[in-house]
Amino acid sequence: MTAERLDITTPSNISLLYVARGVRGFGDGFAIIILPAYLTAIGYDPVQIGVVATASLLGTALLTLAIGTIAARYDLRTLLLFGAALMAATGLAFPNVEQFAFVALVAFVGTVNPSTGDLGVLVPIEHAMLAHGVSDQERTRTFARYSLIGALSMAAGALAAAAPDFLVLSGIEALSAFKLMFYAYAALGVLSAALYRVLPHAHVDEARPSAPLGPSRGVVYKLSALFSLDSFAGGFVVQSLLALWLFERFDLSLSAASVFFFWASTASAFSYPVAAWLATRVGLINTMVFTHIPSSILLIVAAFSENLYVTLGLLLVRAALSQMDVPTRTSYVMAVVTPAERAAAASFTAVPRSLASAISPAFAGVLLTTPFTGLPLVVCGVLKIVYDVALLVSFRDMKPPEERARE
Repeated sequence: MTAERLDITTPSNISLLYVARGVRGFGDGFAIIILPAYLTAIGYDPVQIGVVATASLLGTALLTLAIGTIAARYDLRTLLLFGAALMAATGLAFPNVEQFAFVALVAFVGTVNPSTGDLGVLVPIEHAMLAHGVSDQERTRTFARYSLIGALSMAAGALAAAAPDFLVLSGIEALSAFKLMFYAYAALGVLSAALYRVLPHAHVDEARPSAPLGPSRGVVYKLSALFSLDSFAGGFVVQSLLALWLFERFDLSLSAASVFFFWASTASAFSYPVAAWLATRVGLINTMVFTHIPSSILLIVAAFSENLYVTLGLLLVRAALSQMDVPTRTSYVMAVVTPAERAAAASFTAVPRSLASAISPAFAGVLLTTPFTGLPLVVCGVLKIVYDVALLVSFRDMKPPEERARE
């Protein structure tokens, strides 16, 4: 069936995208905590877990690049259905493989992302659909709501990560409990597909561009380079490895970790509307930079803390600040490119981020075996501060339309 160019930004369709984001976020919320616990249970060490995380992020990057390249020429609903089917297949595959090579392959091809935030094969498509037809004044708030729903659903999913402990208490063997959680992840993929199926067949733009990127190519490449540095830094403390660090440094239980990550995700979630409000007053770039730097300092301090409660407190405050750049970053990218380039720009800025973050987990796994296990947190914090300063210097004078209109 030929895709029709329908209005995909009606309230009902935007609501469907929000709900689908919530469903996926719930699955990601428990999967990224369950994954390192499951791999540890079947005998993997931190170095191997770091390699699996790298494989996952690398695969995400390559598939996101492919989707972003073709998104402007194909039916967006079909691409969303493909991503949901891949999510279901990932949940079915993980419980049925244990050999390292096969686990790494499933991680590479699948959708379980060891990081938080808006990374993944479906994200560029959803971003382009949300940005299409939304006014400049509403764009940041739209992405703030999108990120809020994703973070709250991930928080709920983090609580669900405690389910294996309760299943074990009811008499189910630990490995079987982990496998049931992956099957639940697969079921959420099927539910996502059902939601995407209700959307109309649609292309985002009236005209199909001859190339994915046109007049905004230079800006997109420069942003991609900076975002890559940020993500390379973030790869040292992707949520799966942060959970592993807490498990090993403080002997934190899976249930306690799930509660902590619930509150961390909740803190991140409610920072998104604050970021949208702040951006209307100080600008998108300033909001990104001046909330990010304090969060990096808190991460560095947490690395040296020897008290569990102090460490968790620092990490919670950091969580309330560190993701305020997510909706503002997305809104900024959508604002400084032409509408025809939005899907490609979302992909071309996301892919280098995924590639860069795919490198560092393997290094972080090695650093976790050193006497100072907090070293990955320090490296992450320092590199992120460098990124923030570079972003401010490079783009403080390139303002989105709504900020230029206020001048």
